[in-house]
Amino acid sequence: MTHPTPAPHGSPAHSQPHGHGPHEIGHGAHGHGAPAHESHGAPAHEHEQDGLAELLDLDAELFAPYIEASMRSIAEAAGDDVKRIVDLGAGSGTGTFALLKQFPSARVTAVDSSAHMLEQLTRTAAAKNLDSRVHALEADAGTSLPGVADADLVWASASMHHMNDPMATLGIVFGALRPGGFLAIAELDGMPRFLADDAVPQRPGLERRCREALTTLHDEEVPHMGADWGALLASAGFTLEEERAESLELRPQPGGSAGLYAHGTLSRIRGALAGRVDPADLEALDTLVNGGPADVRRRDDLVVRSTRELWIARRPTDSGS
Repeated sequence: MTHPTPAPHGSPAHSQPHGHGPHEIGHGAHGHGAPAHESHGAPAHEHEQDGLAELLDLDAELFAPYIEASMRSIAEAAGDDVKRIVDLGAGSGTGTFALLKQFPSARVTAVDSSAHMLEQLTRTAAAKNLDSRVHALEADAGTSLPGVADADLVWASASMHHMNDPMATLGIVFGALRPGGFLAIAELDGMPRFLADDAVPQRPGLERRCREALTTLHDEEVPHMGADWGALLASAGFTLEEERAESLELRPQPGGSAGLYAHGTLSRIRGALAGRVDPADLEALDTLVNGGPADVRRRDDLVVRSTRELWIARRPTDSGS
């Protein structure tokens, strides 16, 4: 979103040609051979966003303890009097609903550049009888946050690395916070890991090579993934209150959510890896998602590993209006 540390789970608050967060990898590549045309009456990009929303929800389910722990850490730093919250890159609403639970007197402005994602989020809010506490804002947070001012807390989960100019975005967030308000940034170190090096005997080290290829892709297309947010926050005028990284490991029961999570993740990266890894690796990757005996949804050796990082920073009270 994984957690026993905060689960970063959102979609880009600012759309770029190719989104490559841990769950946005392959965005624009249409996954495993899916055609880039309309299907069943809905545009292909909406089907892709639905797939991303499903992954975000699975991540939230698997790593719920981490998200809850992250929210508690934020509450300890920010105090109980948090009323106005902004979820930057809200995606399917994982962070929005976790924030509403942690801060029962608060309202959340859910910001995303995708109208489709926001429509899903508002439907979920209505189903949970939380719609009176949620305001959806379609905006490019890398440019402005129209109408947002005097926020007590901004939550940015797996969204900051998508910004073209992180320092400009941090300046916008700084201005949207009240003096003394808090910003929490949650990020991942890349695609989660699922299998041991020898899990695909014909191609040992398959997942490691895929991650290495995706790291190169990130460097080219999402250069701010893995940025030193602590240093950037300080440069933007924030006071860093807490910084931590946690390596998380889940050993789930066979089947269920973990298999679906691995299948969705590996299916999404397939298109992005074409031309970047050996064709034999692509063929081996196909065996993990094609419904056959080696499909990750059937395996009993899945271990979900992910490194999550959290920064909690405060706008100083003497920083002006």
